[in-house]
Amino acid sequence: MTDSSRYEKIANIFVATGQRYTERARMAHATLTITMPEEVWIHQLSTAYPESTFRVLAAVPGPESGFALVRITGPTVSAVIEAMAEHPQLTELTVAQQDIHEATVHFEATTPLLLVSSRESGVPIELPIEIVDGEATVEVTGSRERLAKLADQLERFGFQYRIDNVRERLHERQLLSERQLEVVVAAVDAGYYDTPRRCSLTDLAAHLDIAKSTCSETLHRAEEAIIKQFVAELPGAAEHVEVEDRPTSA
Repeated sequence: MTDSSRYEKIANIFVATGQRYTERARMAHATLTITMPEEVWIHQLSTAYPESTFRVLAAVPGPESGFALVRITGPTVSAVIEAMAEHPQLTELTVAQQDIHEATVHFEATTPLLLVSSRESGVPIELPIEIVDGEATVEVTGSRERLAKLADQLERFGFQYRIDNVRERLHERQLLSERQLEVVVAAVDAGYYDTPRRCSLTDLAAHLDIAKSTCSETLHRAEEAIIKQFVAELPGAAEHVEVEDRPTSA
């Protein structure tokens, strides 16, 4: 796949979820619902026991297999563990903890396709991963190029996926101007945001050696950017909030 088509793919991800895509959006955070391939053990067992939840707590791919620590919850934990022990794709299984409705198991699998997709694309998958009835909820963060490579890898291994949410992830120095960041940090250090306040706006302006009106305006612009970014990251709220493309110098 060419670079231009990769960019187009990730741009389409933003469009599909109502997000704005810009060249400045270096990093993005995405939530995906991934349908596991039918030939993989986790699809077979999680669909055979749809009332069970498989929560991947830790995982690492090996040269030809993968290792994982998984917590299983549900009304048929014993049956699930027995089915795992008998599955040919699981070559090693150790029960670390078990009670009636919950168990933690460590195992080796010969088909760690999701781990391989993560490794080959260079996009770390955030843990834990929750898998129910053949579907995994996955959160990833990466550059547009890396996310496009992850999409390529998922398609290569036969995963079907749905993009539930994607948003830009900005560094604080992208969100605020240098001056805004300086004033906000000084305000926090001085106790301006404490309850009750330990520092007045007048005191803060004097400490920074700037006019009170300048201090107030700079704080207001910074607070606007921070609050809008926070609200935009709430589930379902991004479409209602307009986040500035670049910080103003004030």
